[in-house]
Amino acid sequence: MTTRKDLLDIESLSREEIEHLLDQAGPFKELFTRSVKKVPALKGKSVLTLFYEPSTRTLSSFEVAAKRLSADVTTFDVPHSSVVKGESVKDTIDTLQSMRTDYIIVRNSMSGLPLVIARETKASVINAGDGAHAHPTQALLDGFTFREVFPEMQRKKILIVGDILHSRVARSTSTLMRKLGVEVAWLGPGSLVPKHGPRDIKRFTNYDEAMQWGPDVVYLLRIQMERQSAPYFPSLREYTKLYGVTPERFKRLEDQGTYIMHPGPVNRGVELCDAVMDYQRCLINQQVENGIAARMAVLYWLKPESDQ
Repeated sequence: MTTRKDLLDIESLSREEIEHLLDQAGPFKELFTRSVKKVPALKGKSVLTLFYEPSTRTLSSFEVAAKRLSADVTTFDVPHSSVVKGESVKDTIDTLQSMRTDYIIVRNSMSGLPLVIARETKASVINAGDGAHAHPTQALLDGFTFREVFPEMQRKKILIVGDILHSRVARSTSTLMRKLGVEVAWLGPGSLVPKHGPRDIKRFTNYDEAMQWGPDVVYLLRIQMERQSAPYFPSLREYTKLYGVTPERFKRLEDQGTYIMHPGPVNRGVELCDAVMDYQRCLINQQVENGIAARMAVLYWLKPESDQ
């Protein structure tokens, strides 16, 4: 299979490429159970993380993934760099390019910035989240987690709940799931469920109606207040009442054997109650672990063929 230079979104990936990455993530995950968890696959390669937005799971899992592949990792500390002095992104990239880094992993609030960077550098660029546009490695780890539970994904159902409008996770994960044959539905306040977009995605604004659709997985999203320029619903209390997994709704999900996913960070008491985190079919911690394996697969896939 021909490798790519960059990973910027899910839309441009074929089903074959997605399945290849999920297949590669499996053996990498098996490394976690060994006494020596590293392989020399990227020895001598340099990985630079360029995060203009805060991150815990994505940043740390990329760092762990790169180190387990034996790459050298540098974290670009944006708050203490010349960026705060007004340095442009292009000048920052020119500086990093002169350091001959092999990979740049970028997160920024500006949609499309990873593409701009990819055009300006010879390094492989991985989009770790750009505005409300895309988060391809989150989608891949979600797909890997889903496939662990449902090896035959065709016609399974996933209900994505919450702030769909501002969620790059919702966009990327919905696209990946649909490419793999999973049926996708969105649920949330009418103001946060886009009316335009793929016609095969069902849209709900009523929780009970969405549950009657019969989802195998309920995927909860955080309300992204930082991306909202105006109120989209009366209050967080009202949102929880209408769309959150309250103790009563959790009992129903538990009785139905529904799996629960969440990209993190979790806002307990808003999108879900505390009991969910101890639920046997809660896949949130599994997603975190799988994030390392999925990102190892991406880093290895983007390695030039001449080096493999």
